[in-house]
Amino acid sequence: QVQLVESGGGLVKQGESLRLSCTPSGFTISLYFSSYDLSWVRQAPGKELEWVADISSGGTSTSYADSVNGRFTISRDDAKKTLYLQMGSLLPEDTAVYYCAAGRRATHKGDGQGTQVTVFS
Repeated sequence: QVQLVESGGGLVKQGESLRLSCTPSGFTISLYFSSYDLSWVRQAPGKELEWVADISSGGTSTSYADSVNGRFTISRDDAKKTLYLQMGSLLPEDTAVYYCAAGRRATHKGDGQGTQVTVFS
């Protein structure tokens, strides 16, 4: 199990920005955080889990879903053991619960509760 805790969600108007954060809560991932590839995934009401973005260990490589490319930026600060998702130009269709997960192109969510992002027009 990969124990991660998400935060930073909220209620925003279309076009605004939010920054999500993800920190480890489990012993193993806390100790070896920098060696993990990490993803952000999201789940909108009534929809399947959707991969959003990922970043390699070391942060040298990133990938984005077409739906967020150019609007979202994934980054990490291994010294702070924190994964970020900077979300800009938010759209109502970005409304979802956002989770972080280990691995690239993750199709699963970690053990965290996620953080709710709601975008209104």
